[in-house]
This record gives sequence, structure tokens and C-alpha cells, in this order.
Amino acid sequence: MINRNLEESIFKILMKGASILIVGSLFLIVITILVKGLSAFNLDMLTKIPNGGFYIGKEGGVLNAIVGSLLIAGGASVIALIVSIPIVLFINLYINNKSALGNTIRLGYDILFGIPSIIYGAFGFTIMVYFGLKTSLLGGIITVALLVIPIMVCTMDEIIKTVPGELHEAAFSLGTTRLETSRLVLRQIYPGLITAVLLSFARGIGDAASVLFTAGYSDNIPFALDQPAATLPLAIFFQLGSPVQEVQDRAYAAALILTIVVLLISIIARISSKIFSKNIV
Repeated sequence: MINRNLEESIFKILMKGASILIVGSLFLIVITILVKGLSAFNLDMLTKIPNGGFYIGKEGGVLNAIVGSLLIAGGASVIALIVSIPIVLFINLYINNKSALGNTIRLGYDILFGIPSIIYGAFGFTIMVYFGLKTSLLGGIITVALLVIPIMVCTMDEIIKTVPGELHEAAFSLGTTRLETSRLVLRQIYPGLITAVLLSFARGIGDAASVLFTAGYSDNIPFALDQPAATLPLAIFFQLGSPVQEVQDRAYAAALILTIVVLLISIIARISSKIFSKNIV
């Protein structure tokens, strides 16, 4: 009994310590961004593109990076959703859930899930060079889509496992086809589906390595898929490399904008999950 109580006490201490470490790290990150970036945060940062001399301290903003990030992450999330849903439904409804094929597919996506984003960027750049393509908005969208597809597939796969197997059996016993059963299952996991998409969007909008060689960088807002596009992570990276203190402060202000965007996405994901959970029958 003493050993059990001691073991429980140790694990409680470890869990509390881990929680404090995570919350403390988040607190320090937010405080650092606020202290260093709040002084440079203004309306121009949100509404203007970089003017001449922006990177040496002159006027301008990061509207080009905000729009580019939203377009790349949004387009990538749509592509990832279109690709991920059939894969997840195929694994869980069209083949044996625990078959060798299903386990092999899961293993493949688990491996892809753990590959660093810079490798996706290098792969995308290699493909673009092979086909003679230039850095562009389309290149960034496709590369980020490759990055978030494994994330979305793994997330959806875990979500769909929460649907009771009796639901599938009941649907088949009523004479429904696999396609009709798939629609029923999708309706049941809709809240989790929305969460997976929004979290994948947040992952895509915050990545720098995958778009470094594929999306390029431009001080202008992209109006076509073949034009280069700036992103907030790259804007932060380039501004932090400046020797001018004012430009470095703007980098922290851009980081603050990115943090706010990710925070809003997380809040929307939680709210959406609760709202759509009420409509499930």
C-alpha cells in the first residue's frame, strides 16, 4: 500500500510539473512577443504592404504576408480535406479495419506525419524544378497540402474510431450501401471533422520551411496562382535578420499577429465542435 501511495504521489508530481512547464512555456512565449512586438503593432501592419525601404525601418506593413498565409493555408486545407476523407473512409469502411492493408496505410501516414516540414519543402522544390515551374502561390498550396494531409488523415482516423461499430452494422442490416453508410458516419464525426480541418489550417499557416523554396516571397499581394506569395512565418524570419532594431520589433509584431490568428482558429474549432455536436443524432 505504501509503495502504491508513493508511486501515485510521484506521478502526481510529474503530471503537475509537466503541466506547469507547458503553461509556463506558453506564458513566456506570449509575454516575449507582447513585450517586444506591441510597440510596433499598429494599423499599418495590418492594412499596408511593405513600401520601399520597409526592411530598413521605413513605412509599410505585412498585409501581403497575412493574405498569402491565409490563401496558402486555406487552399492547402481544402485539398487535404478532399484527399483525406476518401482515404479514411476506405480504411474504416471499405476494407477490414485491422487488415494488413489498413495497417500498412496507417503506418505510411504515421511516417509521413513525423517527417520534418523542410523535407516537404525540398520535395516540392525538386518537383517544381523537374517540371520547370517557378516559386508561386500554387507551389506553396500544394506543398503545404502534402504537409497537412498526414495530419488530417491521422486525426480523422482517430475520430472515426469513436463511432460505435453497431452503427455500421445497423446501417448495413437495413440494406444501405457502403456509400450511404459513409455519409451517415461523416455526419456523426462532423464536429471532429471541422476541428481537424481548422487545426490543419493552423498548422499550415504557421509553417515556414515547406514554403521557403516553393511559394517564394513578394512584397505584393498575389492575385494569381503563378505569382509568388509571402507568408507571415517568412516575414518574421526576414525581418529578424535585419540589423535595424525597428524592423526586428516589427518581426515580433508579425509574430503577434500570427499568434492571434492561431488562437482565433483554436477558439473557433472548440466552438464549432460544441455547436455541431448538438445537432448529431
